[in-house]
Order: sequence, then C-alpha cells, then structure tokens
Amino acid sequence: MNDLELDVRPILRHGGEPFGAIMGAVSRLAKGQRLKLYATFKPEPLFHVMASQGFSNEASPLEDGEWMVIFTPVDGERVAVVESSPESPETWPDPAHYLDCTELDPPEPMVRILAQLEIMPEGEVLFALLAREPIFLFPELKLRGHAWVGNFDAAGEAYRLMVRAGGQK
Repeated sequence: MNDLELDVRPILRHGGEPFGAIMGAVSRLAKGQRLKLYATFKPEPLFHVMASQGFSNEASPLEDGEWMVIFTPVDGERVAVVESSPESPETWPDPAHYLDCTELDPPEPMVRILAQLEIMPEGEVLFALLAREPIFLFPELKLRGHAWVGNFDAAGEAYRLMVRAGGQK
C-alpha cells in the first residue's frame, strides 16, 4: 500500500497552521496506510497527538535541514482523540497565574505554559491567552495529568485557556 504524502512546508513558510491539513490527511488514510509528512522543522508536538491516535513515528532530517516523518498505525488501529475531562471547572479556584501568549509564535506558548505548570502546586489554576487554539498542547496536558477548559473570546481573536495543575482534585 502506498503512503499518503502531505507536504506542509508551504503552509509553514507562509506562517499558517497545518494542523487541519494534517488531521484531514489522517482522516483519509486507509486501514494500515502510513502518512508521510514533510515539514520545515521536526514536529515533536505532533508526535504526541499522533501517538494518542495510535500512530508511531519515524523522523528523518532532510539535506536542507527540513524533516520527513512517517506515521505508521500501530496494529493497524487508531484510538480516540485526546480530550480533557474537567469536572466542574466552575468550582476551580481563581487563577493564580496569568500568561499572555498572544504575541508568541509556536511552540513558545506551549513551552511557557508547561514550564509554569511544572512549578505550580497541584490544584492551582493558570489562565493563558493565546492567538490560536493550542491543539498540540492538549495531549501534553493530558499526559501530565492536568485538566483544562478553553474557548475563543466573543470576537474570535484570542483563545482563553484555564488549566488546573495536577489533574483531578
């Protein structure tokens, strides 16, 4: 079976977000088919997203410093997309930390949010403003046992994210 190839380098070079194109390609894969992805950088946050959907990865640098990654379905099966289960976020304490990440380019917002969460005690809440929905952050939050809720503001210009450190409490 041939690999499905997707080159997101043009999207990245124009400052775009290729996540939708990648998930669209994943949805078109036949059972057992691999996705061959070309990117301008090693897309490590995507590795966790794809692992949560049942894919292993093999990343190879290209001669020009860009990357090719082959995502292979493990056992030919895929699992559900990662989701948070924030039990009653209205009962969470007020945020103790605020981060404005609207002016930062990916992956800096994710790096800053995860760094802040590392030093927060369990149960404390972080509020962050982002320029876009942090799709790659969600699997990391779940992996580290944090709960979150988020949505776009009324104007649709900023994504508001609240994260409770340490998972369920």
